[in-house]
Amino acid sequence: MTDLIKTRVENGVMFVVMNRADKMNAITQAMYLGMTQAFQQAREDDSVRAVLLAAEGDSFTAGNDIADFMRLGQVDGNLVDSDVFKFLKALADLDKPLVAAVRGRAVGVGLTMLLHCDIVVVAKDAKLSAPFINLALVPEAASTLLMPRVIGHPRAFELFALGETIDGGQAYEWGLANRAVPMAAVEAVARDFAERLAQRAPNAVRQTKRLMRDAEGMWDLMQREGEIFSNQMKSPEALEAFTAFMQKRQPNFG
Repeated sequence: MTDLIKTRVENGVMFVVMNRADKMNAITQAMYLGMTQAFQQAREDDSVRAVLLAAEGDSFTAGNDIADFMRLGQVDGNLVDSDVFKFLKALADLDKPLVAAVRGRAVGVGLTMLLHCDIVVVAKDAKLSAPFINLALVPEAASTLLMPRVIGHPRAFELFALGETIDGGQAYEWGLANRAVPMAAVEAVARDFAERLAQRAPNAVRQTKRLMRDAEGMWDLMQREGEIFSNQMKSPEALEAFTAFMQKRQPNFG
């Protein structure tokens, strides 16, 4: 497992911590693989009763590492076979409670993965966004179903289509988070939630989560999203969007 993903187990809670603070925890393929392995271990280890997903530094994650992701787009084959989609499947399959502690930026997959968390604690001043369309891409992680389900179609479409940012307080008001707290309190509140969940009857918790989620259906949708995402990554408009991003200018879609 990459050292950019740190794990430990305490009091029945597996801590999965992104450890690339100098890059705002922008996620590489190796980091996706590391988180996938951690979630698989959590599923199989009976001593793990809950999982807490967090990050070092001032940001949860800036989303995909753009350079790493652009290289992935040049590889032949379907993106669904990549480490990022193995991570998404692990998210869908995780049947133990997942708690997220979110500070600073939560961009792209940093936001959509929260839809798979059972409890989300955000900093009031956190900045959440899903700028897929800004990069001429489409949303992933079954978020095209889950986001409208959580916050309603109008808000979800605005969030996706315009790629604008909401803060932690707004995320809480919209139902994307269980608590919005001062930044300094985020991890303590999230840890308290995780430890309390770890004390509950483990099989009852797992079965309740399974009943509340259609893991197979979500994975089917993730694969459909992935096929369109793969096609978009190779499109002329995506090339223009990524080039404009690297050149720090507005894209021209003509």
